[in-house]
Amino acid sequence: MMRFPHGGGSSGTAQAGGLNAPEPIRGVNLGNWLVLEKWMEPSLFEGYRAEDEDTLATVAPKDQLAQRIRHHRDTYITERDFREIAACGMNLVRLPVPYTVFESEPPLGGAWRYVDKAMAWARTYHLRVLLDLHTAPGGQNGFDSSGLIGAVTWHKKPQNVEKAITVLEGLAHRYGHDPALFGIEVINEPVSWPVFFSNRKKLVARNPKDKRYSSYVPMSFLRQYYRATYKRLRRYLPDDKAIVFHDGFRFGLWRDFFKRNQMTNVYVDAHVYLSAAERIVQVHSPWAYRLFLRWQRRRIRSMQRVVPVLVGEWCVENEWAKNLDPGEMDLDQFDDAQRRRFAHVTRMQLDCFGQAAGWMYWSWKLEPSSHTAPDALWKECWDFRRCLMHGWLPDIAAQDDGR
Repeated sequence: MMRFPHGGGSSGTAQAGGLNAPEPIRGVNLGNWLVLEKWMEPSLFEGYRAEDEDTLATVAPKDQLAQRIRHHRDTYITERDFREIAACGMNLVRLPVPYTVFESEPPLGGAWRYVDKAMAWARTYHLRVLLDLHTAPGGQNGFDSSGLIGAVTWHKKPQNVEKAITVLEGLAHRYGHDPALFGIEVINEPVSWPVFFSNRKKLVARNPKDKRYSSYVPMSFLRQYYRATYKRLRRYLPDDKAIVFHDGFRFGLWRDFFKRNQMTNVYVDAHVYLSAAERIVQVHSPWAYRLFLRWQRRRIRSMQRVVPVLVGEWCVENEWAKNLDPGEMDLDQFDDAQRRRFAHVTRMQLDCFGQAAGWMYWSWKLEPSSHTAPDALWKECWDFRRCLMHGWLPDIAAQDDGR
């Protein structure tokens, strides 16, 4: 059952956001906390034949899974994480939330209580929060991050579209006047035709009907959805709270959209992963990354002239750094060479993203590990804390001072 709890945040005047933001946005995603992704923490799915959150909730005994989910939510992200995020020089967290955020039934119900905690911790440590609707009923991209692998049917059922907007209204109503709120992102990664087509063999829906019914999210629908969400969110959100729109993997097509529709304090969100680019060009070298990032830099700079840009997701993973051959090097030499390779490519990324209004790393943490296993090196790249520990990320504050 859907509910819109009142309260949950302290009252007061929110800090200015959007075009008048006083500092570049430097943030991290709190992935896998309220929206589960098996690759980030496989132990959560242990004992069940499930690859995504929706299937897990279907096949696992409710009481048993509810206990596991409660323990995960209580321990995966705590106040200590917010304190450490602030200590790293970050000023924002992007918090993925499911469309079930206000539901109370087990096993996944009650997520809103943890959003309340996140907002309170953010206020304590002077962080801002971007609430990101990361899943939609029926699925918006077919990836595990949408909670439902293989299905992309959300946009085809008016009742599901309305449900997503109603959840957004609930978030705005509950947190709109919280001083820690930066803004709300209306949907994460609605899939385009090229992305859907190139991944069609991987997108295997659990329900055969969903597989036949699934399709990409058309630009015409996405424009309509964005206009509707902006209009309805502004009923609850003060003008100084941002509304963020993912580019739907169609970055260049949004240039005039927001101005033409008289939208204020909005951002366009682009996710820029080197690992995704590598799968397309299949070249793993600094010069290829440099060319790719120079292209992205020009695109971001051009878009930034008309609407602020957020790089809402990125990470350091790249094959050139991962595939370093130790050869005759001892462990210290190998670690240092690898650190320099990762740091070199990361500086190129940060130089590119410096053209935007801000960026957010994916993700703050993955499943804890005591050391880097050779076959798990790729996972280290997605864990902001581990990247700092390895020296793969340069000093963020120093990087910004050199802008």
